[in-house]
Amino acid sequence: MQFNSIPFLLLLTAALVLYYCLPLRRRWYVLLGASYLYYLAAGAEYLVFILYTTAVSYLTGLWLGRRAMRDATALAAAGELPREERRARQAKDRRARFRILVGGLVLGFGMLAVLKYTGFVLSGVQAFVPTLRIPELLLPLGISFYTFQSMGYLIDVYRGKAQPERNPFRFALFVSYFPQILQGPISRFGDLEPQLFGEHRFQGERFRAGLARVVWGYFKKMVVADTAMIAVRTLVEQELTGAYVVLLILLYSAVIYGDFTGGIDITIGVSELFGVRLKENFDRPFASRSVKEYWRRWHITMGTWFTDYVFYPLSVCGPMQRLSKWSRAHLGAALGKRLPVYIATIVTWFLTGLWHGAGWNFIVWGLLNCLCIQVSQELQPLWRRWQAAAPRLCASRIWGCWQALRTFLLMGLIRSLDCYRNVPLTFRLWGSILTDFNWGQMLGDLTGLGLTPADWGVLAAGVLVQFAASLLGKREPLRERLSRRPVLLCACLTLGVIVILLFGSYGIGYDAGDFIYGQF
Repeated sequence: MQFNSIPFLLLLTAALVLYYCLPLRRRWYVLLGASYLYYLAAGAEYLVFILYTTAVSYLTGLWLGRRAMRDATALAAAGELPREERRARQAKDRRARFRILVGGLVLGFGMLAVLKYTGFVLSGVQAFVPTLRIPELLLPLGISFYTFQSMGYLIDVYRGKAQPERNPFRFALFVSYFPQILQGPISRFGDLEPQLFGEHRFQGERFRAGLARVVWGYFKKMVVADTAMIAVRTLVEQELTGAYVVLLILLYSAVIYGDFTGGIDITIGVSELFGVRLKENFDRPFASRSVKEYWRRWHITMGTWFTDYVFYPLSVCGPMQRLSKWSRAHLGAALGKRLPVYIATIVTWFLTGLWHGAGWNFIVWGLLNCLCIQVSQELQPLWRRWQAAAPRLCASRIWGCWQALRTFLLMGLIRSLDCYRNVPLTFRLWGSILTDFNWGQMLGDLTGLGLTPADWGVLAAGVLVQFAASLLGKREPLRERLSRRPVLLCACLTLGVIVILLFGSYGIGYDAGDFIYGQF
């Protein structure tokens, strides 16, 4: 049940009516029921997997909480202890809780690994054992998102940053909350719990703002992303070279931005209709001046998840500290200090690539992002010298625009690995940009890519509208400005619906296009 489908709109309407008819304290039951109906619509066979993840994380969280309470009680009952003995006892208790955590993580991530990566691993083995058969396994809707969210909850309970939820139905809603299960954001329990179970009264202004964001999300998805995707598919299928690769980079940037940010706009907007506030997942990413900044602005909750639960723990763990000490003694202080950071960064981006998909293209995509960030870090001294030599130029808007354009094109180039899926082919097509000068042919062949001149006009207008909205919302989101003028907001909502109905990619035989991040 995609967001841009009639069944979803019917489910949302029914849920809203029931939600605001029930007493305040019981309204979260509607969210739980709607979440499981939404998930059942994807396939009843998928239900067992989300129930498994819910049960594992719920029971492990309870076990961690009870063990922590028991350890604290036993330590308090022991009275005054020598400092060393007290530390030894605390360390022993912490190791016991860590083993419980590891068990929960293995059970949770283990299912994700089996379902998502078995085929990828066996395909590599098949190269040496041609007779090996690769089983076709189910890949449940949103499994990466709800698994990461649940495992993050376990780590927070272990660290003492979250209290274990004792009500299994409340916890089930945290895992399955339907607006965000398809493509995030990846929420923390401490952030989402008060939102889901708070007593939210109907607020007209907030409801209108949520509705405006939903319409804006549909505009991005159906008018821009789905239209541009028609040409992207043609470019990929025909493996067109040279200028066509540049065109694909530009078009797929419009697709991924409109698709993913549009989906997040719908997610956050739908949540606001229920009075639930979710964290923002994007912050004008195409205005970024470096790859590192880009990943602070794009899919923010995923980046912070990997930073908090992979990068930092790996950087400061015991083996990494011993490696740092050894490398400082044998390789020099400078390299010894940076080596743990290098390794942690490589591992983090390798796992980020795998999270996006089971394929070498995603692994290479992650490692290329890592390479760009690491090279940029190493060139910081050179950059500082350049700033000192040309301070006025480096502070100018022209230089800032160049940095943003450079980052946009670089990220688009790396992102094309997601389109072609074949790493050697992608590298060959990259090379053709410098060798195959066919710009005239490409410009004269635009209508041969599946889009009519009218379609290109609608797409160009849609991209310009998004760009203008981004500029106008630099200091304050545009919808918040409009919300202070209810008449203008209503006019914009009406106009938005009309534009989507007239120019959206749908119609007879239309199949609601899957959101790209729904595959992950």
